[in-house]
Amino acid sequence: MSDAMEPDTDFAGARDGFERLWTPHRMAYVTGERPSDDAGDGCPFCAAPGKDDRDGLVVHRGETCYVVMNLFPYNPGHVLVCPYRHVSLYVDLTDEETAEFTRLTKQVIAAIDAASGPHGYNIGMNQGAVAGAGVQAHLHQHVVPRWGGDANFLPVIGQTKALPMLLEDVRARIVAAWPGGGAAPAAGS
Repeated sequence: MSDAMEPDTDFAGARDGFERLWTPHRMAYVTGERPSDDAGDGCPFCAAPGKDDRDGLVVHRGETCYVVMNLFPYNPGHVLVCPYRHVSLYVDLTDEETAEFTRLTKQVIAAIDAASGPHGYNIGMNQGAVAGAGVQAHLHQHVVPRWGGDANFLPVIGQTKALPMLLEDVRARIVAAWPGGGAAPAAGS
C-alpha cells in the first residue's frame, strides 16, 4: 500500500462512501485573514473595478456604483452592490450614490429573476465587525437569491456550501439577463 491515501477511503483503508468537497480558497476566510481597511489594491471592492469584468467578477458598472459576484457565495447568484468610492457606512453615500445603489439593487434582482427564477431574496448590509461585516471598510450590500429547500446541513456541520454552478457561469447568465441588454461597456470586459 502506498503512503498516499485514496480520497475515497478512511484512515483504516475502508471505503466510507462520502464525496469530498474541497474549498481551499475559503481558508483565508476561515483563518480570519481579512482584507486591508485601506482603499486601493488591498481592498477587494476597490480592486475589482480595476480588473476586466471577467477577472474582477463584475456584473455591471454604473457611474458611482457597480455590481460584483460574491467570491464566497451563499447561493448561486449571490452578488454585492458596491460604491466605487471607499466608504464604510450607508449614511456616508452621497445622494447620487444612494440613488444608483438602489437602482442597481432593483436591476440585479430583475436580472437574477430572469436568469434563474429564485423564490425569494435576502438583501442587506453588515456594517461593522459586530454586525458580521467581513470587509468593514468598504460598504457593500448583499443580494442573495433563495430557493425553497436551498438550506441544508453542510454550512452548519461542514462549514461548506455546495454550489451547483461556477461563479463565471452565474455571472454570465446575470449579465445576459441585465435589464436593457447587458452590462455597461467597460474596458477589458
